[in-house]
Amino acid sequence: MIPVHLLSGFLGSGKTTLLRRILDVPALGDSAVLVNELGEIGLDHHLLRHIDGETVLLRSGCICCTVRDDLGAVLKDLLTRRARGEIPPFARVVVESTGLADPVPILSTVATDPALRHHFRIGRTVTTVDAVNAELQSRRQPEWGKQVAVADHIVITKTDIASPGSLLPQLRAVNPGAQLHFAMSPDLDVVALLAEPDLRSEALAWATPSPRFTAEAPHEAGVRSFCMVFDRPIDWVTLGIWLSMLLHAHGERVLRVKGLLDVTGAAHPVFINGVQHVMHQPLHLDGWPDRDHRSRLVFIVQDLPRDLIDRSARAFLGLTTFDA
Repeated sequence: MIPVHLLSGFLGSGKTTLLRRILDVPALGDSAVLVNELGEIGLDHHLLRHIDGETVLLRSGCICCTVRDDLGAVLKDLLTRRARGEIPPFARVVVESTGLADPVPILSTVATDPALRHHFRIGRTVTTVDAVNAELQSRRQPEWGKQVAVADHIVITKTDIASPGSLLPQLRAVNPGAQLHFAMSPDLDVVALLAEPDLRSEALAWATPSPRFTAEAPHEAGVRSFCMVFDRPIDWVTLGIWLSMLLHAHGERVLRVKGLLDVTGAAHPVFINGVQHVMHQPLHLDGWPDRDHRSRLVFIVQDLPRDLIDRSARAFLGLTTFDA
C-alpha cells in the first residue's frame, strides 16, 4: 500500500517552501508529488525532463504532476503509467492542497474510492501555520481550524519575524496530539515528517490524560478538543454501531477522533483513528504505552457540544465517562 501524504496550510503559510525542501532530499527521491500548478513551486532549476505537458521528472527522482480537478483520476493514472514503465516506481505520494482547501475531501478520496483503497492508504498530514497571520486566519477562516485539526505534524513558519509564543497554546487547544515543528529550525527533518509513525508513541501522545485537554472554551472557529475516559472495557460491536451513528449524524462537525481502547476479550489495546466520516482501519498494538489501561477517546469537534457526545456514549455503551 502506497502512503498518500497531504501537505496542507493556509494561503501564504509556507507550503511551497516546505515542498521545495522535500523535493531536495535524496531520501525522498522516489516520491510522486501532486500540485495544483507546477509553475507555482519554481521547479525550473530542478527539472530533468518533461514527460508530458503536466508531468516532469526531477533530478532527485521525484515525479511531479499537476492536479486540476480530480485527484482520484490522477492517482489512477499514476498507477497505470507506472505499470507500463512510462514513469519510475514511487514509494509515496505527496499532495499539496490549495491554501483555501478543506483537507478532509482529499483524505476521503483516498480512503473511500474502491479503485484506490486497494493500492493507496492515507499517510501523514502535515500542516503549515503562519506565525504572523495565524490569529487573524483562525478567527476569519473556518478552513484554518480544519487544516490544524486533522494534522499529524504542524510546521510553524515565519518565526523569524513573529514570536510563536501565544500561538502554541492555541494550536494545542485545537489539536493536542499533533507534533509541533519550526520551519526555521536547522533540526527540522522533512524525512521524519513523512515517516511511518511509532504507533505506541502516537497512541500515548493522543490518549494520555493531560491538563491540555481540560479547557472547555472553544477556539475562535468553534473548534475544541476533549478526551473521554471510560471506566470499563468496551464491546467492539457496540462501539462500532455507536461511532457509525455518531459520524452519520454529526460527521461534518467531528473533525477528528482518535482512541486507545480496552476492548472486551482483547489481550492488547486497539488504536482507532478517524477524520469526519472516514474511519481508518483499526490497529492492534502489541501492548499499552503506559500503566493506564482505561479506554480513552479524543475528539476534535467544531460547533458540537461535548455533553451531546457524553450522553450518546452513556446511552449506547452503558459506560460512565470521565474527563481527562
